[in-house]
Amino acid sequence: MTEYKKIFVDTSPFIYYLENNTTYVKSLKEFFDHCISKNIMLITSTITIEEYLVYPFKINNNLMIDNFLTFIPVLRTKILNIDSKIAINAARLRSKYEMIKAMDALQVSACEIEECDLFLTNDNQLKKIREINCKLVSEL
Repeated sequence: MTEYKKIFVDTSPFIYYLENNTTYVKSLKEFFDHCISKNIMLITSTITIEEYLVYPFKINNNLMIDNFLTFIPVLRTKILNIDSKIAINAARLRSKYEMIKAMDALQVSACEIEECDLFLTNDNQLKKIREINCKLVSEL
């Protein structure tokens, strides 16, 4: 992982880590610890905030909301706002890759425009997108 300087983190790694997913929490803890110790920049977008917070709001779990909103700054994660440049690029990606959903296209587009070295997700179909270097959480 030390060869990466900027890593875009999709929503699923945050969900797995913060909800203590038994399959992935250990490898994600090692990943996040490594990124902090090696000063690797972590990036995500406002899409991640929206996607992550749906379930905690649905079940009215303020602790989950607070944990997420505290965790992002602890990791020194840069949050990208979705602007027209990202949206236009996402439309280009969706025209090229028909299987990509709108929210995923925005995430991938943000990663590409920010020139991240890696896109960390657990969505296997995103590995088909040649514009990014995609790694699955299951591959950590």
